[in-house]
Amino acid sequence: MLCSTVVLALWLAAPAAPPAPAHALARARDAYNEEQYDTAIAEATAALSSPALADAARLVIARAHLERYRQSAEPADLHQARGALRAIDASRLGGRDQAELLVGLGEWLFFAERFGASAELFANALARGDQVGVPRPARARVLDWWASATDRYAQRTPERRDALYTAMLERLEAELQRDPGSAAANYWAVVAARGFGDLDRAWQSAMAGWVRAGLAPDRGAMLRADIDRFVLTAIIPERARAAARGTQNEQQAAADAMVTEWERFKADWDGES
Repeated sequence: MLCSTVVLALWLAAPAAPPAPAHALARARDAYNEEQYDTAIAEATAALSSPALADAARLVIARAHLERYRQSAEPADLHQARGALRAIDASRLGGRDQAELLVGLGEWLFFAERFGASAELFANALARGDQVGVPRPARARVLDWWASATDRYAQRTPERRDALYTAMLERLEAELQRDPGSAAANYWAVVAARGFGDLDRAWQSAMAGWVRAGLAPDRGAMLRADIDRFVLTAIIPERARAAARGTQNEQQAAADAMVTEWERFKADWDGES
């Protein structure tokens, strides 16, 4: 859904009016959150001179290199991120920075295409984030990464596909009980239901997610666009093939009827019918 475009903002807020290297670290975090990754790396490098801040600075450096890699796929950035992550002494990090470290490790594994391991690290980050009280938007982004990693792992391991998607949906349903407006949980619940072959459940989840999208912080504009695309390109074609096993013309007629049904549902919700 969002994993290819979203930036994971650092969970730690910058301290107010810090002195010397701490000021450089604060500027590095601000630059990262503003997507100025070169500046973030430079400022965090300046903060390495303080032994007390060095590990937190390495974390910013690693995350900035990961974001640069996400944008350009430059192997040197992935290499630099790994080096910074390996150099971190996690025992010297605070609770939220430890959660950040888990996110960084999960990102590195994701970009290295170790999707099963990546999903485990993101699950660890979610649990750690719950313990230290990370903000809702940051938690939602990590949930999105976790679901994307699980989805990719399921696609690569067909023998485990149904079990992975079933467990994924169970977790997402729990997330929706906790936060019905979660864009990540609403979207990936549709994907997971389709993933283990329950196309009717995916269809129903798509409609539920469309309505729940209004609870999202942005009123659901991005979520609805993602759901709409998935329904039209994945769910409807597969439902049509299952419903009309005859000729291609019969399958196309079934798909056209489902598109009409989907558009009518959206119009009913928008008050246009």
